[in-house]
Amino acid sequence: MISMARWLAVGVALSVVVLPLAEAQVAVRGQTVYTLTGPPITDGIVLIHGSQIEMVGPAATTPVPVGYKLLTARVVTPGLVDAHSTVGVSGILNQKQDQDQLDKTGPLQPELRAVDSYNSLDPLVDWVRNLGVTTLHTGHGPGALISGQTLVIKTWPQNLDQALLVPEATFACTLGPDSLSSAKDKAPATIAKSIALLRAELVKAADYQKKLAKTDPEKRPARDLHLEALVRALEGRQPMLFTVQRHQDILSVLRLAREFGLKIILDGVADAPLVLKEIRESGFPVILHPTMARPSADLENASMGTAARLQSAGILFALQSGYEAYVPKTRVVLFEAALAAANGLTFEQALAAITISPARILGVADHVGSLAPGKDADLALFDGDPFEYTSHCTGTVVSGVVVSDGVK
Repeated sequence: MISMARWLAVGVALSVVVLPLAEAQVAVRGQTVYTLTGPPITDGIVLIHGSQIEMVGPAATTPVPVGYKLLTARVVTPGLVDAHSTVGVSGILNQKQDQDQLDKTGPLQPELRAVDSYNSLDPLVDWVRNLGVTTLHTGHGPGALISGQTLVIKTWPQNLDQALLVPEATFACTLGPDSLSSAKDKAPATIAKSIALLRAELVKAADYQKKLAKTDPEKRPARDLHLEALVRALEGRQPMLFTVQRHQDILSVLRLAREFGLKIILDGVADAPLVLKEIRESGFPVILHPTMARPSADLENASMGTAARLQSAGILFALQSGYEAYVPKTRVVLFEAALAAANGLTFEQALAAITISPARILGVADHVGSLAPGKDADLALFDGDPFEYTSHCTGTVVSGVVVSDGVK
């Protein structure tokens, strides 16, 4: 069993209004400030200097220094973290030139990197940022055994290299009907064949790993990007994100993880309530399917109450927007949290599932996910309860830059 402590220790715009602040000095005052490090603060202040949070506390004991720009809101939260998306890789136009989330030329392509195709100027990035999303875990989508690698990136600045948090975050994997070949004479055609293909590639990678360790340079193998990527999985340096829904497929992934000592993030898991004990004992976290996903086929057991079941079982989990084939290619993670709060989670548990919990799962909690001195100044401002349909995101701050100030 992999302990939660061990898991957490292994880390891993087209209408933007940007305030010209050479060295950001901003104060954000909220009627309620949710820090996710302790109880919410009534009439709270968050002071920002440069790209980081300088101080957080009650307004009565946290004076705003002279010269700081003051923003106000009913509710202030950490910037939202979308735990799994394809935004920036699948674009808003739904045309060939902006759909790079899935390469169908092969079932196993761990060497493909989403960082090489991410479009930071796609209007979808602008759209989710205006809804309070400041960090995205995005990249290659489900639909192949290994479709490529994901990345963790801020939704600002628009310069990709400056916005990157983790350029090679996970391997996007799928086990289930969606990963099977549509051609009868092309592998994989069954789940058993899928597991066999994965196992064979991991065995090759283990052999490649041994050869790399040879001291004689002449006995070392030539560089192989495919196997080189899988070695990182074998060494636990890069987790495998498995989109898997059915209980039997979840168990198959857990067996594969035990066999090769893999670090796994379970994604989707519509059948999670059927195997809660096994998931909890594995120590692996979960990125739960979107509630708006259609409850059919391998998602027939999808439920709005699963988040509460995971919470009760003590399983680290996050919510996601996920991938959707129709325009605009993404759901709204804030809406997902609202539905979870309406189906068994408390407000703060649901908020944690789109802030600090995904940050922990993705190994970036030292930077994002909560409001505390020294952390990145990523905030979302609302004119009411964030989970109420009639509320608006009235401001977004990313790394100390006010990138949105007013309802869009």
